[in-house]
Amino acid sequence: MARSGWLLFGPLQWIRYVNKHVKVKAGRDEEHRGHVLTVDPVSASVVLVNFGEEGTVSVRVVMGHAVEEVEVLQQADMETTARLSAVLLLPDSSRFSVGELQRRKECVRRWLEKNRVPVENDYGSEALKVGGTLTVMPPYGPDDCQGSNEIILSRVQKLLLMNPATLDGPGDGSE
Repeated sequence: MARSGWLLFGPLQWIRYVNKHVKVKAGRDEEHRGHVLTVDPVSASVVLVNFGEEGTVSVRVVMGHAVEEVEVLQQADMETTARLSAVLLLPDSSRFSVGELQRRKECVRRWLEKNRVPVENDYGSEALKVGGTLTVMPPYGPDDCQGSNEIILSRVQKLLLMNPATLDGPGDGSE
């Protein structure tokens, strides 16, 4: 491919490289190998991942303007695809079913109401709005709180930590 060929490709062509083990030529003497995690659709930059010993992971970004050629060395297998998905560190909510997330949301809502904290559903999203200044995102734990008022944020996080119906247990937060 010509020097600008990679840049002329688009997301539909780049996605064919995702999860595959490739060799990326960038410049006359520069060559990088790894599994393609993703290709940035704006800059055409290639994100390569290499798995080392003892579970280490290295990530390298080859800027799109420098890419001259991409050669597939090995097709993706199920194990590699799973390992690459784990690199992304998907949100915790992805490990819960829709029903479990609803249960967790209701548990938190009831616990906050019991403690006289104003809480309501944030319509248009799965979040809970607390006092109009804080948002609790799925999976509704202390680390899932977002807000600019540090005092309110800290107090709500502590309150969620004190919930006797642990979010991973069978309780419903109404004790």
